[in-house]
Amino acid sequence: MNRSGRFVLLGLAGLIFNLGLTGGVASGQTSPPPRSSIGQSPSGQSPSGQSQQADQSDLVIANEAQLPDGFPHVAYEFRFRAHGGVPSLHWQVMKVSHDGHPLGDLPPGIKLEDDGLLHGQAERSGEFQFTVAVFDGSKPQQAVQKNFTLRVRSALIIDWKSAAHVNGSRIEGTVAVTNTTQDDMDLTFVVMAVAGNGRATAIGYQHFPLKKGTVAMELPFGENLPHGGYVVHVDAVGEVAAKNVIYRERMQTPGALQVVVGP
Repeated sequence: MNRSGRFVLLGLAGLIFNLGLTGGVASGQTSPPPRSSIGQSPSGQSPSGQSQQADQSDLVIANEAQLPDGFPHVAYEFRFRAHGGVPSLHWQVMKVSHDGHPLGDLPPGIKLEDDGLLHGQAERSGEFQFTVAVFDGSKPQQAVQKNFTLRVRSALIIDWKSAAHVNGSRIEGTVAVTNTTQDDMDLTFVVMAVAGNGRATAIGYQHFPLKKGTVAMELPFGENLPHGGYVVHVDAVGEVAAKNVIYRERMQTPGALQVVVGP
């Protein structure tokens, strides 16, 4: 083959090679992406890191502000829960605000564990307002707080229906008794008239099963007494033997009642 023939063949080979490259691009093939962009979000964070940020921003205490009622000297248990955040979560009662103001406290006898368990036995009745905070395991640490109310109700309630009063030589009246619990209780009801010298005279006594949910049952009392002044004491004791629980309530007249007519 002469020199001109070789040039023709080389030229055809180059044309075929160029056409092959052009055809590859036209068919939609592209070069692979740079290795550094695989598995990362446009911000440069991994998907797992992005999800973690979302969880932190969603940290919220899930419980309602009004907690279930409790009763004095009865076991109480409640668990706080939160959504979001980074494990593990840690709970505590906040005693003061950031500016130093008190935030309330738990009922005496009730405590909050680090894992969110609220438990114990309240020592007295009342309405208690306090603030609970939860901290997660992120860095920097995320935290939220919420105000709660826990009402410790008297399981056994006594009140004057007709306050103790003098009627001739007799001191009498009526007490309303309520059982707020979910249990029947064995009730002992005693009314004493205590004279100035310390001598006590029973002017009322009843012993009977007080059904659960009983509201303002009327218990009358009264007795003739000698001349003198008397402070009237009312005691009610309710026992739930199955739970080994005893409820006690007491009230008295604010001052002595004077019996001026008597034997």
